[in-house]
Amino acid sequence: MRLSIRTVLSFTLNMCLCFSVKSYAATLPDPSDEFIYKLKESLVKVNVTTKSGGHGFGTGVAITKDYVVTNCHVVQTANGISISKWGEEFAPVALLADWKHDLCILRFEWANLKPVQMGDASQLSYEQPVISISMPSDSPAPYVALSKIKALYTMDDSEVIRTEAAFAIGASGSPIFDYDGQLIGISTFKSPGKNAYFYNVSVKWVQSLLNSAEVKLNSVHDLPFWDALDEDRPFFMQVVLPYQNKRWDDLQKVALKWTAKEPNEAEAWYYLGASYASNEKAAKSAYEKALSFKPNHPASLQALALLAKSQGNQAEFEKMRLSLKTVDDSLAESLDVKIKEIETESTVTP
Repeated sequence: MRLSIRTVLSFTLNMCLCFSVKSYAATLPDPSDEFIYKLKESLVKVNVTTKSGGHGFGTGVAITKDYVVTNCHVVQTANGISISKWGEEFAPVALLADWKHDLCILRFEWANLKPVQMGDASQLSYEQPVISISMPSDSPAPYVALSKIKALYTMDDSEVIRTEAAFAIGASGSPIFDYDGQLIGISTFKSPGKNAYFYNVSVKWVQSLLNSAEVKLNSVHDLPFWDALDEDRPFFMQVVLPYQNKRWDDLQKVALKWTAKEPNEAEAWYYLGASYASNEKAAKSAYEKALSFKPNHPASLQALALLAKSQGNQAEFEKMRLSLKTVDDSLAESLDVKIKEIETESTVTP
């Protein structure tokens, strides 16, 4: 079977967008209803009234009995703020803000909230199962989604976390937990388009924010990093639309800047490899570079497996497949499905 590098990249892109999370349950049981219920007890609905008289909603999670973390963009234009929990409402008495990372902590008195445990952001890994719990504005109860970490992007002194868990209006500020029930991130923003990527900011920045001084709600502040001009946004945001729309030249321009600025970033090398849509040798070299920094980088392993298969290198294909299986059984299974699709397409195409 011999396929063009463009076909390989097309299948790799589809795989990165569409991997199922359900098969992971075969090796790690889903959390129980009782476990989820205990996590829900720490969530609150954040209610705001705007200066124009409108209303807005977000999600918050208690990190101490008096502190609730949410996104700053939920409260930054508010004229009034409150949280509601089991029918009771409380107004904050103070605010701590990390405007850049879009994290705000509301301080309360007498709310007596149930805090979550905070996790260690440095211990996260690709394909790690996570629990997302949010309170969308149109939902009468918390919404739970079981998902996986699909990418980790180095930023400042921690990482931005991309998961498969979609979130809707009102879910900004919702927590994501690991399967031990520890808080690892806060859902914050998504990419544009129908195949949106969903991003969460690190719990490490929440922990750092706890040590900062209180600020006034309407004080002058910077925009969050994700709301900057296109050319000033992080590279991991700049690559999404060119990648998803197969604009390989545009993708390459961004990826080259990314690898130059962050030469040890596996994600940067992966996207550079994807941009070489007509150069197998260059693509393979970039994917291997990604693996030199993150040996279990799933997207690079997938791409190299497909390249090996297209070149008839069965030994290399099996090596990559085994590496994927080591990361997560579902990755190897999805690879097998795509290989069958490729083989079927090859036999029916004249």
